[in-house]
Amino acid sequence: MSQAIVVTGTDTGIGKTVFAAGLTDLLDGTYWKPVQSGIEKETDSQVVARLAQLSPDRVLPEAWRLKEPLSPHRAAELDGVEIDADALILPTTNRPLVVEGAGGLMVPVNRRTFYIDVFARWRAPVVLCARTGLGTINHTLLSIEALRSHAIPLLGIAFIGDEMADTQRTIAEMGKVRVLGRLPRLDQLTPETLAEAMRANFKTADFLEASR
Repeated sequence: MSQAIVVTGTDTGIGKTVFAAGLTDLLDGTYWKPVQSGIEKETDSQVVARLAQLSPDRVLPEAWRLKEPLSPHRAAELDGVEIDADALILPTTNRPLVVEGAGGLMVPVNRRTFYIDVFARWRAPVVLCARTGLGTINHTLLSIEALRSHAIPLLGIAFIGDEMADTQRTIAEMGKVRVLGRLPRLDQLTPETLAEAMRANFKTADFLEASR
């Protein structure tokens, strides 16, 4: 079994892909996006490869590439296909494997299966990315409850955004969850600034120990 870590989020557009890039670099790992919705612009795999400066062999091909930037279930329908959720199996790699989901936990893979159902089958530890802005307490605590109700191992929370000390403390205490660190907003997002921010705010050992 790969040393896999699943990166998911409380919502879409919170910076999960940037964090996944930083984590892949931090762990000297391999990246995999099982389902890519939207291929007209730069894909998540391409973003991660660029920001983490990964060689092609460290970015695994997506199992599904769908044209429209929509929820995977709907993008697949518009492409005239249905995603076989049971066929989404964690690849075996010789490096730590960072797997990025799509949006939040309850994003449908098809009309019968959510991402959280796939994560429950994998049983790999999950990093939950959460923004620090208004509304994050509700979204994050609901996501924590959902993960625990499915018996999915939660490695911890990775906050993304400006520091909101009381908000972060509230989530940690009321959610009874470990805070792995916070990725601040970067005025200039480059491979160098991302790598520096990750090393300054996260500990490699916190991820590698859990993925074994």
